[in-house]
Amino acid sequence: MAAKIRKGDKVVVLTGRDAGKSGEVIQVLPKEGRAFVRGVNLIKKHQKQSQNQEGGIISKEAAIQLSNIAVADANGKATRVGFRILEDGRKVRFAKSTGDQIDG
Repeated sequence: MAAKIRKGDKVVVLTGRDAGKSGEVIQVLPKEGRAFVRGVNLIKKHQKQSQNQEGGIISKEAAIQLSNIAVADANGKATRVGFRILEDGRKVRFAKSTGDQIDG
């Protein structure tokens, strides 16, 4: 099945503590149905000092459910994603709200 949300997409968080925030998708985990979004769902992690890494409390992104995020259209608003097959046979994603092509 084709992925509606991919690495590098600009997305908007729909629900949860970070609702309304937007960011870029860093990584997608399709088997778990989760994604990492830059600057969203930040957690504090206690990092032990090692020979090549500094210790302390670091802030990093945690995974967020794919159902809680949506692709942002040209206006920055959340939109659903559809698929079209072009004349040359390529399958591309498009924003259902505006009809604009997302990739390709």
